[in-house]
Amino acid sequence: MNVHVRSLVLAVVVVSTVLALTTFAIWFERKFAGRMQSRLGPTRVGPVGLLQPVADAFKLMQKESIRPANADWALFNLAPLLAAVCALGAAAVVPLAPGLAAADVDLGVLFVLAIGAVTVLPVFIAGWSSNNKFALLGGMRAIAQSISYEVPLLLAALVPIILSGSMNLSEIVRQQAEGHWIAVWPFFLGIPAFAIFLLAMLAESNRIPFDIPEAESELVAGVTTEYTGMKFALFYLAEYAHTLIASALGAALFLGGWDGPFGPGLHWLLLKTFVLFGSVYWVRWTLLRFRSDQLLRICWTWLVPAGVVLVMGAGAWVAWGPLP
Repeated sequence: MNVHVRSLVLAVVVVSTVLALTTFAIWFERKFAGRMQSRLGPTRVGPVGLLQPVADAFKLMQKESIRPANADWALFNLAPLLAAVCALGAAAVVPLAPGLAAADVDLGVLFVLAIGAVTVLPVFIAGWSSNNKFALLGGMRAIAQSISYEVPLLLAALVPIILSGSMNLSEIVRQQAEGHWIAVWPFFLGIPAFAIFLLAMLAESNRIPFDIPEAESELVAGVTTEYTGMKFALFYLAEYAHTLIASALGAALFLGGWDGPFGPGLHWLLLKTFVLFGSVYWVRWTLLRFRSDQLLRICWTWLVPAGVVLVMGAGAWVAWGPLP
């Protein structure tokens, strides 16, 4: 098969898989939240409510698309589409199984982190173009949060990059698989870096306790206040897809990706991804939202210095530590 045709087919398969998993993830969170709050969650549409996200999508398609009178028409309509495309684009370089990735590029980690950084731009565009003060404040908060937490996220990702000597996600997973490690080796560097990565991932995904751009108690609904119908649904989709892909990235960088004790394969990556995804929503429905000043203080006072120390430790281990 021609390499371009193969890449196109893989891209269609990956995007379709991510969209299907995102639909399931929405159902999972609603059932999970219901259990934590002594509710049933979705029960009526499909077996155990499994088709409720599909019903919600059809409902949103039928809703009127409303635009504020003084909003910037072009940017207001462009922001939801950009948010969804940026969130889905990061899935291209995640290795699903040995030799299976839509785009197995040497700078895969850099590509994912760059896409993750770009996702804040549609959020800010939505806040600016809505001509709504609540939405604008949400957009400004998103910029401050994203710029801040990109730093510890990058520092945490640098640890497996330095230890493996590669920015290729498939190569990082392969090296972990050869050693049969449960987490990136050595553990005293890999596990703290993984913890920082998870915290930064929560902030990048705008999930509680780091969801100050959409704090409904202060900003109504933040940047999505003026959006209705499928435009709102695209932001909703982008948020879940970003969380799902970030969980897959964490599994690949720190938990061995597709490697497992009973033979490597896609099933191990999916299992690890959903464990991380479930932990995100466990935190969401357990903790309270931080204030803006607390959020930034945690980042610059604790996570960034810890990340710098871990990067220095990884460099020292590669230069002077024992061979694995």
